Amino acid sequence: MASGAAKRCSSGARSMSFLCRADGTDGFDFDYLSTLPDSAYDLVLSSGFLAFSSHSGFLKAVEAAGLQVSGVMGTSAGALSGSLYCAGYSPDAVARELSRVAPINLLRPSCRPWRGGAISLHKVTERLRDLLPPSFEDLDTEFAVGVVSKDGDYRLIDSGPLPEAVAASAAIPYIFNPVHIPGQAGGPFKDGGLADRTGLVAWRRRREAQARARAGEALAVGAAPVAPAALVHLIARSSRFSGADDVEATGQRRVTVVRSPRSGVNFFDLGNFEDQMAAAFQRAQPAMRQVRERHSSRRQPSPIRRAS
Repeated sequence: MASGAAKRCSSGARSMSFLCRADGTDGFDFDYLSTLPDSAYDLVLSSGFLAFSSHSGFLKAVEAAGLQVSGVMGTSAGALSGSLYCAGYSPDAVARELSRVAPINLLRPSCRPWRGGAISLHKVTERLRDLLPPSFEDLDTEFAVGVVSKDGDYRLIDSGPLPEAVAASAAIPYIFNPVHIPGQAGGPFKDGGLADRTGLVAWRRRREAQARARAGEALAVGAAPVAPAALVHLIARSSRFSGADDVEATGQRRVTVVRSPRSGVNFFDLGNFEDQMAAAFQRAQPAMRQVRERHSSRRQPSPIRRAS
């Protein structure tokens, strides 16, 4: 991992229940607010062909709003960006590392194209080993990636070898060979975006299971464990064959969705990375600021009304 990777700032925030979209429309469930403790946010970074610049801009907007991050769920490009962020890289450092080498320079023809892809991700995995710690357990922040198993089942992976899991989450079917992850049965694995572009529901189930385990008997009978509020960065789909990405249809609560267009880049040229990152930052900043302001207003004590 690169030395001196910038650490992220953090500040407290009160969870709230709402669905907010970058177009300004939103809906709130204020009845849920009083049951939620002060907490940080989970980030969900979707798949999106080489959309590293957009994810980096989104991460920068989260930090600019002073929102604390408790965990990250990443798929494909979101897995690559999210893994570096959880390893302690600042958003600018994430952008710098993922744009340092043109993708084509890390790609090699597969010796076994019959396995499901024309290109090997071996060099990509090697590069990730240089940038990341060896396992999920070594990360600064909780992290998981979405993959699809050999049998076509969607899987959330949050433990064991990290570089291989991240590479597997980015193994686009028919383009890249699927990737074996040591210690994980059901492989080789490919891009989780084939089944679920965000992994939000699987991540939320994981978080609820954690909350239930921590609460134990303290959790009221029949009460649902509360997962942290989620900030979702959804990149427009690049293929009609990609998996589900309708966040609203999941029925998940306390979710903010920011949408970004397709990257428009390719393996040979990542385009003007700085401009793309800046544009993503500008798209996300109003929604992140709104989240922060609304949470701050909920933390303020109600004024005392005195009789005249």
